[in-house]
Amino acid sequence: MTRATTVRAVLAAVVLLVSLFVTLTMSPRLGLDLQGGTRLVLQAKDSPTAKADRESTDRTVEVLRQRIDALGVAEPTVTRSGEDRVLIELPDVTDPREAAEVLGRTAQLTFHPVIGVPDEAAPDPKPEPDPKPESESESESEELVLPDESGGRLRLGAPDLSGAGVKDARAEFDGQRGAGWSVSLDFRDDASRDWTRLTGEAACHPPQDERRRVAIVLDEKVISSPQVSPSVTCGAGLPSGTTQITGSFSADEAKNLALLIKGGALPVPVEVVEQRTVGPTLGAEAISASARAAVIGAGLTALFITFVYRLFGGLAALALAGYTLISYAALVALGVTLTLPGLAGFVLAIGMAVDANVLAFERAREEYASRSGRTSRPLRSALAGGFRNARTAVVDSNVTTLLAAGLLFGLGSGPVKGFGVTLAIGVLVSMFSALVIARALTELAAGSRFVTDFPGVNGIGLRGRVRTYLTRRAPQLFRGYRRWLGVSTVVVALAVLGVTLRGLNLGVEFTGGRLMEYTTSRPVGIDTARTALADAGFADAEVTTAGERELSVRTGDTGDRTEAAIRDALSAEGGAATKVRDDLIGPSLGDELRRHALIALGIAVGAQLLYLAVRFRWSFAVASVTAMVHDVVILVGVFAWLGRPVDGIFLAALLTVIGYSVNDSVVVFDRVRELWARRPGSPLLPAARAAVLQTVPRTVNTGMGALFILTALAVLGGDSLRDFALALLIGICVGTYSSVFTAVPVALEMESRRKDGGRTGQGQRQRPKAGRGRPADNGARV
Repeated sequence: MTRATTVRAVLAAVVLLVSLFVTLTMSPRLGLDLQGGTRLVLQAKDSPTAKADRESTDRTVEVLRQRIDALGVAEPTVTRSGEDRVLIELPDVTDPREAAEVLGRTAQLTFHPVIGVPDEAAPDPKPEPDPKPESESESESEELVLPDESGGRLRLGAPDLSGAGVKDARAEFDGQRGAGWSVSLDFRDDASRDWTRLTGEAACHPPQDERRRVAIVLDEKVISSPQVSPSVTCGAGLPSGTTQITGSFSADEAKNLALLIKGGALPVPVEVVEQRTVGPTLGAEAISASARAAVIGAGLTALFITFVYRLFGGLAALALAGYTLISYAALVALGVTLTLPGLAGFVLAIGMAVDANVLAFERAREEYASRSGRTSRPLRSALAGGFRNARTAVVDSNVTTLLAAGLLFGLGSGPVKGFGVTLAIGVLVSMFSALVIARALTELAAGSRFVTDFPGVNGIGLRGRVRTYLTRRAPQLFRGYRRWLGVSTVVVALAVLGVTLRGLNLGVEFTGGRLMEYTTSRPVGIDTARTALADAGFADAEVTTAGERELSVRTGDTGDRTEAAIRDALSAEGGAATKVRDDLIGPSLGDELRRHALIALGIAVGAQLLYLAVRFRWSFAVASVTAMVHDVVILVGVFAWLGRPVDGIFLAALLTVIGYSVNDSVVVFDRVRELWARRPGSPLLPAARAAVLQTVPRTVNTGMGALFILTALAVLGGDSLRDFALALLIGICVGTYSSVFTAVPVALEMESRRKDGGRTGQGQRQRPKAGRGRPADNGARV
């Protein structure tokens, strides 16, 4: 055993032991779409007295955190997102109305003088629930007419003080004097003077006069309107430290009032622009379905790679198990929130992790065939040569996937970010798994005489069924490469036609609106559901079914009462209606997410083109990006023809397809570069043909590994993952085709048009010129 093998084995053992320790001692952090709960994104707005900037948003975060913590929500998350947004996650809170109560009120707290009662309306002891305030104006001052805490209507003057001036509010119990519970207020310096003036002006009116009251208003609702004590004289007012709000408060009422006054002092008003609610049953089902898909898909992948590469394939399957352990431990140790798309990405990366092993083993088979009979230890030297020659293709192909993962994290939102993180971790760990763990295991096995002497055991000494078939048939690919370009053009035209005629079924992330999913206790037909919703006032609602008892309702109305009315209408027809999902996206955020999606696609194309132009010659880079665009257009067109939703999860799948498509093209052109450099001045066509025939076994074997995983996700993953798996299945199949029959013909066409390039197989050979244009220039750069 060589020193390098020993180092790899020790490093692999250490990393695996640490990963096992992390797995056994730490628990994963589940996203709300897996554990159930509500996710809110609040947009801070400018007010007449404050600007919505980073500083004011940070103060808003602290206020909301205090409010949520005081109400006992388990493990909430309240963070600033960007300059003027607040992200709130409330586990186990699955009712948007309940979430609104947890947050309290989102507007600013204000203190108003009471001018009197409206002349046209007497106090109403039984007000309607959640009445809408009436606005009136008198001369030059703004007035409000609002019901007080007992239902009586009050005329309020313009606010003299905002909640930002409240320093503290606390509930206190006075047992000695029998006063019971009260709320004590402390104000900041300037606000203290305003409070003294406000109460001093109110004290100028006689006791029991409505105008002797001060109204404390939160979100245009009077939460308290205490009378100024008769002991306070006109103009004197109440100092900050001696202010108490008394009344027949219970302990809970006093604490809640103190919380609202203290926690209601938001520096700026906020607006809900995104709301996602997932029931706990949906998350549990998604975890169970993904686990089944992972076990079955990984098992089939392990069996397939063992069948193809025999003993070394079985060792690669062990390395795949190590990859799964390390990836999971990395996610847990880094505190990554595991979301539903992230879970799908974790499962998908298991299939993609086979790629590096397949690349190395196929190169090792070529090395073994060329070294057999010329050395006493062909297996060990073939393995070393295979891993060495595959290193550049492994690195280049994984870098392109990392670029896609970076875009998902940088420009994605919510769960899509989790998918980007999971995919990036999976790519990095897959390289470690293949280049360290799998190589150490196979090199240790190669030291056995039994493994060396029997090629049928080690798997490297076998040529492989696909390679044997291609060698025997020797197909003359690309003799009419322009015909393949014509086929690709026709398919792309059909995809564009689908987008033009059918349009895209954009999800609520990109259009704004509300999407709710329910399960009912009795089967409900889609026509019955539509009629029930139309009778309830939602004639424009879009209703779809995923089963006899599963309904999806999409509407542009985003109010909290909308969901309750829709649920009641469905319950009348289908018995108890249980909400399992609720997504709300404001129109402004929808426009932003749609813009970010287009930016992500544009950056993906530019970044891949730039990287490939640096690593390869320019014609290869343009050919790879052309194939990538070809795959993107076809995938979008297929979804348009099928009417499937184009949402954030689809965007994650699309960017993954981009990485996978370029991955395949990189492997082909890496081999083209190598073969073309061996024969300086030769035409490109023979090198391209040989490169494709040599890389087809890798393409087929890698594609089968990913297809096993994706098929398991599509069949077992449920509705939440079916479209995601479908998009990737289409993308991988199209990407495999385009890397050969689109990318290579484009490169051949570009090289044939270069004045200083090589021949494509026909015509007069030109004398190569010095510099980058020579065919001998294989495109490698330092």
